[in-house]
Amino acid sequence: MAEEMRAVEPGEPAGWRRTDGAGLLRPGDAGREVVLMGWVGRRRDHGGVAFVDLRDRSGSVQVVFGEALAAEAEELKPESVVAIRGTVALRPEGTVNRDIPTGEVEVRAAAVRLLNPARTPPVYTSELPAGPGAGSTAGETVRLRYRYLDLRRPSLQRNLALRHRLVKAVRDHLDEQGFWEIETPCLTRSTPEGARDYLVPARNAPGRFYALPQSPQLFKQLLMVAGVERYFQVARCFRDEDLRADRQPEFTQIDIEMSFVEPEDVMRLTEELMAGVWKEAVGVEVATPFPVLDYDRALLVYGSDKPDLRFGLEIADLTEAAAGSAFRVLGEAGARGEVVRGLTVPGGAALYSRKDLDRLTQEVRVFGAQSLVWMAFEDSGLRSPAAKVLEETTVSALREVLGARVGDLALLVAAAPETAAAALGHLRLQVGGRLGLRGGKDLRFVWVTNYPLFEAGEGPGRLAAKHHPFTAPVAADIDLLETDPARVRARAYDLVLNGWELGGGSIRNHRRDVQERVFRAMGLGPREYTEKFGFLLEALEYGAPPHGGIALGVDRIAALMAGEESIRDVIAFPKTASATCLLTGAPAVVEPEQLEELGLIVP
Repeated sequence: MAEEMRAVEPGEPAGWRRTDGAGLLRPGDAGREVVLMGWVGRRRDHGGVAFVDLRDRSGSVQVVFGEALAAEAEELKPESVVAIRGTVALRPEGTVNRDIPTGEVEVRAAAVRLLNPARTPPVYTSELPAGPGAGSTAGETVRLRYRYLDLRRPSLQRNLALRHRLVKAVRDHLDEQGFWEIETPCLTRSTPEGARDYLVPARNAPGRFYALPQSPQLFKQLLMVAGVERYFQVARCFRDEDLRADRQPEFTQIDIEMSFVEPEDVMRLTEELMAGVWKEAVGVEVATPFPVLDYDRALLVYGSDKPDLRFGLEIADLTEAAAGSAFRVLGEAGARGEVVRGLTVPGGAALYSRKDLDRLTQEVRVFGAQSLVWMAFEDSGLRSPAAKVLEETTVSALREVLGARVGDLALLVAAAPETAAAALGHLRLQVGGRLGLRGGKDLRFVWVTNYPLFEAGEGPGRLAAKHHPFTAPVAADIDLLETDPARVRARAYDLVLNGWELGGGSIRNHRRDVQERVFRAMGLGPREYTEKFGFLLEALEYGAPPHGGIALGVDRIAALMAGEESIRDVIAFPKTASATCLLTGAPAVVEPEQLEELGLIVP
């Protein structure tokens, strides 16, 4: 006789012990009695017999409830937690499901116990439906509010498992290479590293604050001074900055530092790490070594220092070809100190409508370009708003440099070099997506090197570090620190994959005199840089070895491995674009007593 189903009371043991994972049963288990525990999925009723998909972390299996248990099966609501005792059996001929690992077997239930009933979930716990509105902002908001239910979806479960394998592979590989994993403080002092700090008030020191680390940069350099030589950490980092698909206020990075190395040493180690991690985590072979691309060439040819090399669509310099044209937008660009650059869209003359081109014109203006000049090369001749003023010789010269054929579309921008690069880099990605060139599983790693050490800072004539102020200048450029700092190149290297920056690193300043010269080039006086970085400068005087390293984003690597477009889909509890946690309601107000204890006044 079937055992009566009832809800197990709080504190009462189920009375059974789980024997197997639901998703691990195979034909070899046929005839074996098992106890499974998990969540109720889909239920189908067929003439007195009920079929229930039982799911746990390992996967799902079909459970068959005969007539004796039909009433109990009918009471099993979706997402309720149950224990089922039954016997594994081979599915009858013609009913095998080849789409799931357990598709050749089923469990014929002898008894069932309800461990915890569930309310109707407000979000899908199976995969999201396809179609219009399926991925809407409203839907995402509800999913983040009930993230613990959203995480039951098989795809997110797979992403969490993949992330685990990724981090484990990193630790195993670096351990084999002689690295020590060392934790660095999460409560430190605020130092300018390129983004705003999250501040933590110090209760025992009113008016003073800790900062959550943007990276372990200074501490890992101090570990090199300490003689550790090879350090790594799977580090939590925090940056108070505007968010997007590949950025969160708190994130995880693989932080690495090594003594007595050159850039090539760090790059080779990173390549071996990436190849090993991709193979261990997802079974994909990665070819090494990775190509190396100069920063200036990356901007010129791809319009970005994180180029997507899965497709061509290279940007051409058309300044000389356009010079002297009566169409002043292009012909006088050089005289204005601007450049003319463009790219060719194969088959774009028929692919892009006038409405599409007007939209692209609006998009380049976001990057500072005044306009977009487009030219469609058709059988009947040139179609372009500038056709009446462009000379045939100019069109011919432009077409030759672009390599454009009949049926192609050319997109041109005349602007300052940086603006032209940004605008055309954006167009290149848009066109690549439209042509279907950005998909697929092709992995195109590339190193970008020879970055400028500085970029324009806040305020007239001020410079800021392109990466961070501890990056060493190229030896041949050191004397330019006082005379022409904008021309100084950095001993830096960024790793890019399919248009995503996976991480960046550099050789550091290991001598105090050079580090002080870098600070001064940024407009920092001795009093200011000593107050903020005196502990580092002092450490550099006690035999700091030459050293360098890299930091790689775990979230971005996991997203690329999983084929996700946003890092939120590989983070257990991500925040929204406004840095809020919809699940917990953080950030939230605190009690007046807490503020008073900290000496804080909130307007």
